[in-house]
Amino acid sequence: MAPGVRLVQKVSATRTFARIAPHVVPAMDRAVHRLTRGRVLLSSRMLPGLVLTVPGARSGVPRTTPLACMPEGGAERSWILVGSNFGRTGHPAWTANLLAGPDSAVVNWRGRDIPVHATLLKGAEREEVWAAALRFWPPYEAYQARIDREIRLFRLRPREDS
Repeated sequence: MAPGVRLVQKVSATRTFARIAPHVVPAMDRAVHRLTRGRVLLSSRMLPGLVLTVPGARSGVPRTTPLACMPEGGAERSWILVGSNFGRTGHPAWTANLLAGPDSAVVNWRGRDIPVHATLLKGAEREEVWAAALRFWPPYEAYQARIDREIRLFRLRPREDS
């Protein structure tokens, strides 16, 4: 574990972090990602990260969001996205966008754009992945405890047609 990760985990589980981080972290990530032409995400110094682009569920306008992810199966076999919204009340907008267009998403992973198919995980599969997500980033448990909704989990896999 990288130095300082435990401290970051403690801080990120707080309500104060949940109020501030959604406004600061994505903006910083987007700016650095753009400046480095997709090579760097600041938040990926703590957790692996990707940049998700998916059309808005209502507008159809492409929406780009830097997100932490849990890579599965090695080099780009699949990624788990956790719709925690930092433990805030509503589901993050990107989850509705994936539900509306599961085959219209693209991830930028380590500077490469990869068209993906998104699957909302349910039942036993969701429970298994949730347990892995809690081992991967324990603050997710604090996020879930604060809210009355089930945190959405998605598996993204490269599309066959890409």
